[in-house]
Amino acid sequence: MADFRIDQADGLRRLLGGSQLQVVTFVAGCEGLGRSVVVANLGVALARLGKEVLIIDENASTDDIAASFGQVAKHDLLNVVLRELPLSKALLQPMAGLRLLSAARAVKKLGRLSLAQQQTLLDAMSSLERPVDVILVDASISHPQGFSPFGLASQEAVVVLSGSSASITEAYALIKKVSHAFSRKHFRILVNKVRNMPDARSIYENIAQVTAQRGIAQLDYAGAIPLDESLRQASQLCRPVLIQAPDSPAANAFREIAADLLYWQRGESENGGVEHFLQQLLHLSQRITPNALRA
Repeated sequence: MADFRIDQADGLRRLLGGSQLQVVTFVAGCEGLGRSVVVANLGVALARLGKEVLIIDENASTDDIAASFGQVAKHDLLNVVLRELPLSKALLQPMAGLRLLSAARAVKKLGRLSLAQQQTLLDAMSSLERPVDVILVDASISHPQGFSPFGLASQEAVVVLSGSSASITEAYALIKKVSHAFSRKHFRILVNKVRNMPDARSIYENIAQVTAQRGIAQLDYAGAIPLDESLRQASQLCRPVLIQAPDSPAANAFREIAADLLYWQRGESENGGVEHFLQQLLHLSQRITPNALRA
């Protein structure tokens, strides 16, 4: 466990905005559900609400968060941890109030960082000038531990699914496995690419009822994004739909979810402050049994 000294804690409060920090991790049971596009657009919506947003991207493919803004992430947080470059070189800023940080390599090594490397990470993060109000994590579905450490340590884990039976089945399986393996008992459901809002609500209610009846987890409704041609066109142009088609149904849905997100009830992890959250993240990363979900 890292030795979180007073000077580190002060720096992290400056970075992460003290007790007002929100950390929300977006997960999915399978690929192809538009999870990264959802995170990118919510980041834009929150930034336009005046929040300082940091998106942490765990995905190593070219179809990542940076690509949603027509940019390329050339460096990873691990380069910072290894003292190969400063954090400023690893960060992208596609617009005011929004920063992107690729961490595909770093997140897989969180549980194996030495104390010196943890110190380097904390010092680097505390060097940012502007505090962060919201951290959005675009979690990879592939982890050596079986599930994103951010997804376990963050106050909110949002499961993204669509109206297809396959995605619903995979989402339920993921929730069940994480609940049993890691005792996480609360998730939110975001239904993407849905034809109408009543269908989305019905999908949520069905999966929530099953998980509750079987004592697996409590689910809350995060919202839904409609199947919108504007969203597809914006993705092809490598632009968030909020920028490309701000009056589209999808853009309106993202704004509504972002506004609601700011009022989601925060978990106990926030009561201990930012340093408590980071302690949890490192602690969980070091203690998770590899491939726990496959057992």
